[in-house]
Amino acid sequence: MSRFDMSPLYRSAIGFDRLVGDLEHLLHGKSGDQPPYNIEKQDEDSYLITVAVAGFAESELELSVEQNTLLVKGKHEQTNSESRYLYQGISNRDFELKFRLADHVQVKGAKLEHGLLQISLLREVPEALKPRRIEIGQGRTLEHKS
Repeated sequence: MSRFDMSPLYRSAIGFDRLVGDLEHLLHGKSGDQPPYNIEKQDEDSYLITVAVAGFAESELELSVEQNTLLVKGKHEQTNSESRYLYQGISNRDFELKFRLADHVQVKGAKLEHGLLQISLLREVPEALKPRRIEIGQGRTLEHKS
């Protein structure tokens, strides 16, 4: 199997280096036990992560952010049910997903609807760090005094 050079994707992935790693895993036949998810760029500064969490209640999901890493955990509450499945195609495993966020990307909210956990992200660059245009004008310049 030929190996693809993924380095151009690392330069263009805005804060989601994990996405490129996951693509490499898919291309080379590796898969994880994690639920499927989408990362969507909605506009220049907003993103939406959608995680398929069928079978998880809101109380069984946990979101946290620490040092530019978004952590999404799903942990089933213990039940005393001893089901005897003839076929079990729906995973009932706990999971943990980590997303590396770019600088100034903040989690703005999350909602659980129809088995999909949607996490809204927004990049808010402080005014002091935004590029600003310097006008070039006619006239005198500041002189350096020794």
